[in-house]
Amino acid sequence: MKLQVIDVSILICYLILMVLIGWYYRKKASQNKESYLLGGKKLPWYMLGLSDASDMFDISGTMWMVSLCFVYGFKSIWIPWLWPVFNQVFNMMFLAKWLRRSNANTGAEWLASRFGLTGTGVKASHNIIVVFALIGCLGFLAYGFVGLGKFIEIFVPWNIVEPYVHFHIRPEYVAHFYGIIFTLFAMFYSILGGMHSIVLGDVIKYIIMTIGCVAVGIIAMQHLNGKALLFPHGWDNPFFGWKLDLDWSHIAPDANKKIAEDGFSVFGAFFMMMLCKGIFSSFAGPAPNYDMQKVLSSRSPKEASKMTGFVSIILLPVRYTMVIGLTVLALLYYKQLDLKVAGVTDFERILPAAINSFLPVGILGLVLTGLMGAFMGTFSGTLNAAQAYVVNDIYLKYINPAASIKKTITANYITGVVVVAIGVILGFFAKDVNSILQWIVGALYGGYMASNILKWYWWRFNANGFAWGMITGIAAALAFPFIFDGLPLYNWPLLFLISIIGCIVGTYTAPPTDSEILRSFYRTVKPWGFWEPIHTLVVADDESFQPNKRFRLDMFNVVLGIIAQLCLTILPMYFILWMKVPLLVTIAILALIIFILKKTWWNKLED
Repeated sequence: MKLQVIDVSILICYLILMVLIGWYYRKKASQNKESYLLGGKKLPWYMLGLSDASDMFDISGTMWMVSLCFVYGFKSIWIPWLWPVFNQVFNMMFLAKWLRRSNANTGAEWLASRFGLTGTGVKASHNIIVVFALIGCLGFLAYGFVGLGKFIEIFVPWNIVEPYVHFHIRPEYVAHFYGIIFTLFAMFYSILGGMHSIVLGDVIKYIIMTIGCVAVGIIAMQHLNGKALLFPHGWDNPFFGWKLDLDWSHIAPDANKKIAEDGFSVFGAFFMMMLCKGIFSSFAGPAPNYDMQKVLSSRSPKEASKMTGFVSIILLPVRYTMVIGLTVLALLYYKQLDLKVAGVTDFERILPAAINSFLPVGILGLVLTGLMGAFMGTFSGTLNAAQAYVVNDIYLKYINPAASIKKTITANYITGVVVVAIGVILGFFAKDVNSILQWIVGALYGGYMASNILKWYWWRFNANGFAWGMITGIAAALAFPFIFDGLPLYNWPLLFLISIIGCIVGTYTAPPTDSEILRSFYRTVKPWGFWEPIHTLVVADDESFQPNKRFRLDMFNVVLGIIAQLCLTILPMYFILWMKVPLLVTIAILALIIFILKKTWWNKLED
């Protein structure tokens, strides 16, 4: 164990600070449910943007990205499209402001503005989105739990701890034990202060993380210093053909096994499937997790757009400075790193192993603290979203609508404890970080897409269609792992088709949504899409009404935004490896896109 007194002191000071922040904000968070869950909708967009970026900068995801960067090189910049990361661009250009115009507290509450409070399928649509949100939140809690445990295990080997606790744990469950310990700590902090403490804690963590990431990049450049990296042909090229064609046989043979296990060998097919799914997923809008809660917490629709745009700018260059820095260190000293677990190479251990091996005293403490904070940020944001759905959309809607503020806050506390317990239990059944991620983004979200695309763009789509689309999609997503082997991504077209059928059948077996509700939604949200019959009714009521005619401009901005996002991702990779010509080209492209978007997006923002 390389940790020194100064490293441990930095971590302990951070943990104490987080507890103090939670304690300080406990009274403010207890004022009402909106203050607890959404910060009273008074937090500025740049604070929310920093918080959202911090929530996305999680240990598990970063461990996964470092393993991808090591194995797939520059081609790894495409693989996060599995989420897809470019959904932030769609949110930035139009969907965030559409969502925020509802003034709702959760995604389930938002449905009332689209489908009303009564009618066929309304109750079912409300309940199914709550179920989906909770399944997703529990999946992400398990994902964070597994990643945190694997991370801590590197720094605190069990053979050092075991003599002090006087009980034995099988090697495969050591990570789970550590995950439980630190999850309990994070649970206490996040439950205590609500959204106020979560956002401030995320901002502090982001500052620490940025310092740590820059330090890792500098250290990697110092170690590189003219040395030749050993990697397969094509590793340093972001572009690809139909097949991946990366051969690690003479450098790290186990990397070839990982490529085969991941199912990414035929990269062209994987990319097209990922892009197609990603576009549909992005048109559906934010999923009901911490990302949506941050949008709903913003002060106005205009600020919601700014917030989502800010996330990519402040997240990607910083995160990928660490990713490429640790990858360079791992390539230089691959044979010195202990990546074996039960005799099998686990590339997700590169991040903690490289940090533990090559970072000096003080910097190690900062990076460790930042990554620990990254877990707490992701965990607290996800937990907050789960609490919002249970308390706001189950407890206050069905169990105790007249609950006092004190009872509501108590319900939040109890919900937090129960949700964490279930998330931890699910973590015990997960194979690894990647297996959870693949199921969430490849399967579960495939069942979410159809209903949540149609709700924005098709006037005839009703609550009954939404409910049946979600029910069929989620049921298929839960069943597919037992029916099909292989990468869940390749199953999503069938999943999407099943969900679409459920949407259409459900829609046409019930009458249209009340026209007054549709007129109100269309006037308030102003979406583009297939709304002509409702547009005619709205114009009949108000001849001065101007419809949203920004479809082409929004799509143009989305394309530019995705290219800019890729540039922000690969920029630190070119810089750390000092690939001068690609670096200058990337900077020039990025500058041009920023100039255009200033005119086509920023100057045209509206509430």
